[in-house]
Amino acid sequence: MTISITTSNLNGIRAAKRKDMYAWVEEHTPDIWAMQEVRAPQDEIDPIFDEISAIYMQSARGESMSSPLNRQNEVCRIKGRAGVGLLSALPVTSQRYGLPGLEEDVDSGRWIESDIVTPDGYTITVVSVYVHAGNVDHPDKMEQKFRFLDTMTERMRELQDIAAAGGNQAVLCGDFNIAHTPIDIKNAKANEESSGFLPEERVYIDKWLNELEYVDVMRDLAGDIQGPYTWWSQRGKAFDNNTGWRIDYQFATPELADSARGFVIDRAPSYDARWSDHAPLTITYNV
Repeated sequence: MTISITTSNLNGIRAAKRKDMYAWVEEHTPDIWAMQEVRAPQDEIDPIFDEISAIYMQSARGESMSSPLNRQNEVCRIKGRAGVGLLSALPVTSQRYGLPGLEEDVDSGRWIESDIVTPDGYTITVVSVYVHAGNVDHPDKMEQKFRFLDTMTERMRELQDIAAAGGNQAVLCGDFNIAHTPIDIKNAKANEESSGFLPEERVYIDKWLNELEYVDVMRDLAGDIQGPYTWWSQRGKAFDNNTGWRIDYQFATPELADSARGFVIDRAPSYDARWSDHAPLTITYNV
């Protein structure tokens, strides 16, 4: 049996709702939905999650659901920043929040984990992660990004060790704010000194794939083609010209990655039809 996992940066859940995100929900209803940049207080997130859950229950997907969506989120302690969420139509057995050792407000609302049971009784650990964007003109912002990446890499190592020992397979879903190689960014040469495509950032993904043996699932499925991208700047004609970056990923441990059957990037048909500057990435797994 296949399950669908979507990751999407909302660019603000309240703004996404105003821009008709619910139309996308009605059409797709993924089994698991990892969200980033929720950017709202809890008392405004809860009613939106209620409405999304109601859409699920009223859809064809709802016929297989015995209860509303399982939900998890963490609000950033800095107002209007970051924030991550996880919605699951499948049973959740455990939830964890944040990365050990990162206690600063700027690092909050960036990492949550859920252990989720598939219809065949196979438990997987799903992570929603939002990595700092960084800014080469502000060394403190780059320091924050590298500190987060270092700590995240150690947690990824732990999750991989668990998977290798026969425990839960894991998948990290989110906006990593790094384009890995030149085929993941339209104008690679022009961005070699830009945050998000610096060699010292890209080497982290090399480490995850080569040393930790994670799989970049979408790239594994798509092959070595240019793009497809998941984010386009709001400036100029970036979206219309498809001048994009691939910075939204699903990195999975090997056994889970081997079960991947296909992916879809829901790029909106036009600029004015977008409900975020990112497009949702959905991957189906036969677990």
